[in-house]
Amino acid sequence: MKNYSFFFDDARFDMDIVPKVEDDQLYELYFDKKNLYILTPFLEDENSSLAIFYPLKSYQNLLGDIKHNIVMQSLFLSFIAGVISLIFSLFSLSPMRASLRLLEEFIKDIIHDLNTPITSILINLKMMERNEEVESIAQSANAIAMLHKNLDVYLRNSKFEQERFSLKKALEEQITFFQPLYDHLNWEIEIEECIINSNKNAFSRIIYNLLSNACKYNSSNGFVKIIAKENSISISNDSYGIKKPSKVFERFYKESDRGLGIGLHIVEKLCFELGISKKLEIEDRVVTVVLKF
Repeated sequence: MKNYSFFFDDARFDMDIVPKVEDDQLYELYFDKKNLYILTPFLEDENSSLAIFYPLKSYQNLLGDIKHNIVMQSLFLSFIAGVISLIFSLFSLSPMRASLRLLEEFIKDIIHDLNTPITSILINLKMMERNEEVESIAQSANAIAMLHKNLDVYLRNSKFEQERFSLKKALEEQITFFQPLYDHLNWEIEIEECIINSNKNAFSRIIYNLLSNACKYNSSNGFVKIIAKENSISISNDSYGIKKPSKVFERFYKESDRGLGIGLHIVEKLCFELGISKKLEIEDRVVTVVLKF
């Protein structure tokens, strides 16, 4: 036989001998209002148990400190991980940013260089005697000029000066350009005379892009309807439907292989700059854009 001696000398704990209850399980953790405790066998009395107590408040304080330390360590490690990720992201994306910057500068240079020959072509066309061939060349040159202006507006942050101009005249200039190109469409035009205060070039760019979309994405025997009254314009057209109406004004979004996907995004940008509100309405296959200024 061997004799064993146990010493329990810890100020954090307290001990007491309690009556043994049949349902009590030894070495299980129990709670009461003041303490946590476990029951161990009391060899000197089979009807009693040795209870070891730990103050519940001290336990809660200790648990709170542990949770606080875990949270602080997690935040610190997350911060370190975030800084490391940011550094690696900047390092890995720097060549891409440099390439995009170079590409943007390259496109700006091309746009600048294209301005002179396009202007020269348009001026010389005005001096030529008009016939069907010249008219066809003029329309194509104007289309190139409009695309050139679209890219220029997209890449440059221009400040738009306000001016007073005729709404009817600005609309008719764009309609005159598109009607011969899309003479198979049924054109319905209701324009009231109105003088507005805005930037004519930017406003004409909005109308050009909207009419361009209305014509290009029309049905084979469709229509284009333009109504301008007081302070609003609506441009409606027949279509084959729009898959994602909420995305049509997003940059580079397009539902077919045609175009660059920036025309309606430029409309969004210019409307914001000029303080013009826009609304897209779709009813069956009819698409309507309403502008209010």
